[in-house]
Amino acid sequence: MRVLSKAKQGGSIGIVIAMKWYEPLTNTTEDILAARRAQSFELEWFLDPIFFGDYPSHMREILRSNLPTFTSEEKKLLQYKSDFIGLNLYTAIYAKDCIHSPCDLSTYEGNALVFATGERDGVMIGGDTALGGFYVVPQAVEPAIMYVNQRYKDTPVYVSENGYSQWSDVGREELINDVERLNYLQGYVTHLSRAIRNGADVRGYFVWTLMDNFEWTFGYTVRFGLYHVDFDTPERTRTPRMSARWYRSFLTGSSAGALTDEAQQGRRADS
Repeated sequence: MRVLSKAKQGGSIGIVIAMKWYEPLTNTTEDILAARRAQSFELEWFLDPIFFGDYPSHMREILRSNLPTFTSEEKKLLQYKSDFIGLNLYTAIYAKDCIHSPCDLSTYEGNALVFATGERDGVMIGGDTALGGFYVVPQAVEPAIMYVNQRYKDTPVYVSENGYSQWSDVGREELINDVERLNYLQGYVTHLSRAIRNGADVRGYFVWTLMDNFEWTFGYTVRFGLYHVDFDTPERTRTPRMSARWYRSFLTGSSAGALTDEAQQGRRADS
């Protein structure tokens, strides 16, 4: 199917991975290696077999016989079978080594013998969002994108999801004048642009999402949309948020600064 798509239709087929960026909790060798292991168990677990024909070495060392093995022929069939990599990238978190202490084996991090936390010395890694563990860490985009680009060379990257969540039960005015989402998007786009200027091959960026929708187990209690949807009206009235107006201006290159000033005024009014 990939050959048909590429040769006859000019298309491309890739894979999308949900990932977060792991920062070492401390500058110790143990935590630096912990961050590396955590990334293997979340990102490379899926991508390494496709590009290199095998699971990452960190997984092999820890899981051993629990991981399947590939024959030489299977490895050849697996390698380089993706035209692009999509990343659902929202946040970052700290990684702490827990090789010699209890680990939560129900998580990717725990299986990597890593304890993940959003706090260091009483300070959170970033601002809160409606979803626990999804912190606002725009500066994490640069190392995450550069890491993926360098590990899987010559493979274009798309940021297939990135966005900010609000609880639905806040006031309508706050939902419409979504200063936090606007600042979130501006921060992430800024750092993504820096990665591109530093040589990252990024072909696209997609905001999650255009309109409020049904969010997995959270249903309608969490909102990600650039457009507010009034689910209590029969016609599901849709209203562009402040973030939608900023994003449109950003894409068209018109009056982006004015909306940024508006967001800053909103931030000052909230403080």
